[in-house]
Amino acid sequence: MCGIIGILGDRPVAPLLLEGLKRLEYRGYDSAGIATLDSGGIVRRRAEGKLAGLEKLLAADCPPGRTGIGHTRWATHGAPSENNAHPHATANVAVAHNGIIENFQELRAEVTARNPNAVFTSETDTEVIVHLVDLLLADGLSPRQALARVLPRMEGAFAFVMIFRGAEDLMIGARRGSPLALGYGDGEMFFGSDALALAPLTRRICYLQEGDWVVARRDGAEIFDAAGLPVQRETVQTALSGALIGKGNYRHFMEKEIHEQPTVLGDTLSTMLNPARQTVTLPDMPIDLSRIGKITICACGTACYAGLVAKYWIEGLAGVPVEVDVASEFRYRESPLPADGLGLFISQSGETMDTLEALRRCRQAGQAILSVVNAPESSIWRESDAVLHTHAGPEIGVASTKAFTTQLMALACLAMGLARARGVLPPAREAALAAALAEIPGRVAEVLAADAHIAGLAALLKEARNVLYLGRGPAWPIALEGALKLKEISYIHAEGHAAGEMKHGPIALVDKDTPIIAIAPDGPLFEKTLSNVREAAARGGQVIFLSSKEGLKRMRAQAEPVAAIEMPAVDPFVAPILYAVPVQMLAYHTACLKGTDVDQPRNLAKSVTVE
Repeated sequence: MCGIIGILGDRPVAPLLLEGLKRLEYRGYDSAGIATLDSGGIVRRRAEGKLAGLEKLLAADCPPGRTGIGHTRWATHGAPSENNAHPHATANVAVAHNGIIENFQELRAEVTARNPNAVFTSETDTEVIVHLVDLLLADGLSPRQALARVLPRMEGAFAFVMIFRGAEDLMIGARRGSPLALGYGDGEMFFGSDALALAPLTRRICYLQEGDWVVARRDGAEIFDAAGLPVQRETVQTALSGALIGKGNYRHFMEKEIHEQPTVLGDTLSTMLNPARQTVTLPDMPIDLSRIGKITICACGTACYAGLVAKYWIEGLAGVPVEVDVASEFRYRESPLPADGLGLFISQSGETMDTLEALRRCRQAGQAILSVVNAPESSIWRESDAVLHTHAGPEIGVASTKAFTTQLMALACLAMGLARARGVLPPAREAALAAALAEIPGRVAEVLAADAHIAGLAALLKEARNVLYLGRGPAWPIALEGALKLKEISYIHAEGHAAGEMKHGPIALVDKDTPIIAIAPDGPLFEKTLSNVREAAARGGQVIFLSSKEGLKRMRAQAEPVAAIEMPAVDPFVAPILYAVPVQMLAYHTACLKGTDVDQPRNLAKSVTVE
């Protein structure tokens, strides 16, 4: 959500800032801008909408300068417009800011009381930052002294970078609750919302910690903690490169990421499965899994649906009670957290604000903290006792695909490891489940080979106003996820339901124009699912049935579906991972037919770092 890049360069930075912002497009935004120093003065170019507007401005009049900042904004305070676009500036200072300054009205009143001539040109909370710093600069403070004064005054979550008139060799950045990375180059320094923004510029990255602020110059940087004391932070060599974040020969990042799933599922499984012994080996962790009495899973959106699948797996295999909460709701209710409890947090970015705050609440309650994260060194990663790394690699498309299935893979391994630690998973059953997991990358490849068939089925959804997704047991969260995917990228209203709940209300939505996506893997709930689907078909619903060859045969013996997707036969335990893939593909091809912006759907952001 929003993106920042800052460059203290040895060359003109405006083109580099634009390229950096393009690498941050996946985060979601509705306006963009840059600010550079030209002969010591601040020059800005800003535009509403996608980066094409800013790119057009720069093509016509590209500002010079070797020092600059850039920003993609996702609107919070004030509608998308050029005036509300970042960077915000006075004559003396410019800032690009992610997050929310919660006490901005109080601070703004203070600015206008001290300087009645102060002119605010936007509706944003951000603009107050530059005016506060401006007042302190006018009092004779240095930029560094001014920031030391301003930071304690700001309430909320934020990350920002700032440049100053006449200071060609200075950039100041800070983070509290929102991520910011510092990059080291050869005679250059960089700031970015994440390592992806900096990938082609440098691989030497320092992930700033909570409360850190930085005074950067071309020959290095001084880092201070929240108390203003100098600190040393580790610099790591990131594996990210420009090649990793390209689309290759695919039309969209989402398509590429769907087709990367056999590889990344295999990569994730290889870190947790011993194929020779057919056992799961979890990373070393300071948590005694045999003594866990209750698990509280917190996540948002797609990750929350992964948590719902994990609830079925963990309770079924390990016998540990599991509660699944939407992270934004968990924070504000009085949930009992027993002393032997484990907080389990799932996040692709590791920076999801609601999930991070839920983690902190569990930490305060004395819970052990385990997280499933795709981004090393992210906030959730660092604040956890232990982490299961999903190894999905960069996911650029806003609608999650490979991050979701690798989360499922990691959670399946966790369920098995937890059951074994508790002594309730017989070796023969563990070997069978390990073998089933090992088959998944190949089975996913088989589903991807049906791409043309699934693309053809998208025509059945293109004109629909409402689509229903049905499943039972661990297929129910996959129904929820399928509906979410369709909503996110095609803008078609869709709902996911536990199939047994249809008769309790949702069946009223069914008519001859209602496509019904039935997710019906083999297993103990197949006949129940089939019965519920038949009820919908009897009322005119247009059923698209997803099942194995045997399942389709049993369906057709009772009611012929409008269409079918034949799935490989797998152990019911691993079916949720496999069945997530065709619902992704169906949503993707429907969105392509409708001509929507697949990778950057309207109003959405990839990394939600505000409440």
